[in-house]
Amino acid sequence: MTAQVESELETETEELTVREAIRQAMREELERDEDVFLIGEDIGVFGGVLEVTGDLYEDFGSERIKDTPISEAGFMGAATGAAATGTRPVVELMFSDFTGVAMEQIMNQMAKMRYMFGGKAEMPVTVRTTEGGGMGAASQHSGTIHSWISHFPGLKAVAPGTAASAKGLTKAAIRSNDPVFVFENKMIYEQRGAVPTDEDFTVPLGEAAIEREGEDVTVVATQRLVGESLETAENMANDTSVEVIDPRSLYPLDIDTIVESVKKTGRLIVADESPLSYGTHAEIVARVQEEAFFSLDAPIQRVGTPDTHIPFSPPLEQEVLPTGDDVREAIQRVT
Repeated sequence: MTAQVESELETETEELTVREAIRQAMREELERDEDVFLIGEDIGVFGGVLEVTGDLYEDFGSERIKDTPISEAGFMGAATGAAATGTRPVVELMFSDFTGVAMEQIMNQMAKMRYMFGGKAEMPVTVRTTEGGGMGAASQHSGTIHSWISHFPGLKAVAPGTAASAKGLTKAAIRSNDPVFVFENKMIYEQRGAVPTDEDFTVPLGEAAIEREGEDVTVVATQRLVGESLETAENMANDTSVEVIDPRSLYPLDIDTIVESVKKTGRLIVADESPLSYGTHAEIVARVQEEAFFSLDAPIQRVGTPDTHIPFSPPLEQEVLPTGDDVREAIQRVT
C-alpha cells in the first residue's frame, strides 16, 4: 500500500465489499441531504437486480427510492429535469448496454443544459450503471462503454477498482453539481477492502491512486483489472518492480500522476476491459506520448477486449476478456 492510499485510509476503516461500500455511500448521502433520491428499475422493493440498493427502500420509503417502469429514456429524462430544478437524483441504469435507449436525454439534455443556459442551470445528477463481462450474461448485458460517455463534453465518468474508491467516488459524484456516471464492474461487487467510516470521506473527481509503487514498469489499470494487476505485480516482485495506478476518474483524467510514473519507470501498460480501438487505452497512450515521449524505453502496451461483442458461451467469453495473465505477458514484452 502506497503512502497516498494509506493517507486516504488513515481514519478508522471497516472491511466492506464493493457492493456494500456503494450502498453505504448512498445511505450516507440520503441521510445528509434531503434533496438526494434514487430512481431506477427494481431498485426499491426488489433491492436492485444486483442487490446494490439492498434495504434502502425499507429505510427511506418510496418517496426517496423510486421504482420506475422499464423506460430508460423516461427515467433518465425525469432525472435530468429533477436535477435542473434543484434536487440530486441518483439514477440506476441496470446495465450500461441500455445507455443507448436514453442517449437523447443524456447527450442533448443532461450534458448540454448547463452550457446552453450560460451556466445558470446546474445538473447534479449521478448515473450508476454496471458493465463488464464474466457472468455469462451475453452481449446485451456485458458491454464496457465508459469510453463512450467519457468522450462527451459536459459529462464526467468514474470507474472504481476498490471498495474504498467505490464509496469515495460515489459520494463525490452525488455531491457534484455536474452529471457524473459511475461505472461499476459487476464482477468485483464481492471484492472486499478497507473503507473509511468517516461520513465526509470522498475521493476527489480527477484524482488517480498509486495502489502499488514500483520502479521498472507502470501499469495503469481500471476496475476489475486493478486487483488482477496488483496480484500480478506481487507474483512478479522477485523479478520486476511494477507500479500499479488506478486512474479512478476517466474524465477528468489525472494524467499528471500517470506521466510522473512513466518518467520514473520508462514503460507503460494500459489495462482496461473496454474494446482496444478508439477508447480509454488510446486516450491514455496519446497523452503519455505527448507529455513523456522521451522518457519511454519501450513501446506502450495495451491490454483490453478485442473489437468484438462479448459471447454468451462461457469458454468464448473467457477467451476475449482481459486478465492478470495478459497484464503479465505485456510486462514481460517490455522488460
